Amino acid sequence: MPLLDQLSHLLGRASRALGLETIDAFPPGHRYADTRWDKAYFDIPSDYKPDRIDQAMADAIANTPSVFGYIEHPTPRMQRALLAVIHARLRRGGSPPNDLLAMLIDAYGSPRTPEALPGLRAAIAGTEGYDPSMRVAHLAAWLADMPAAFDVIEGT
Repeated sequence: MPLLDQLSHLLGRASRALGLETIDAFPPGHRYADTRWDKAYFDIPSDYKPDRIDQAMADAIANTPSVFGYIEHPTPRMQRALLAVIHARLRRGGSPPNDLLAMLIDAYGSPRTPEALPGLRAAIAGTEGYDPSMRVAHLAAWLADMPAAFDVIEGT
């Protein structure tokens, strides 16, 4: 049996190195190692480098914003992709994208989620204990009041 175990371990390592597996987290030791996602919604090959993983996730969010809800502790780049979609919808007028704003509020429920914009965590924390619809409305107003809030230069 030890030979079969070793062979299985080596085949698993080769499969990951060749990108034949789908991953659900950044590599151990990465600064966003706490970030996790549902592999069913993101097809990220195991041979991707961390920056490419982050960009692929942000691209997926830009294309289908609802997948943001399947990420735990999203990186600032992922959050900015969602914020860009929210900003575009707010700019068009009409009702704010309450579902997307609620997902952002949920992401900040954990202190391990890194802050994407200065003051965002405080703005969300300031509504703790409010009715969920009031929290969403407050966040929409806060984002709408920020001048050029989404024209943040990519720093990660």
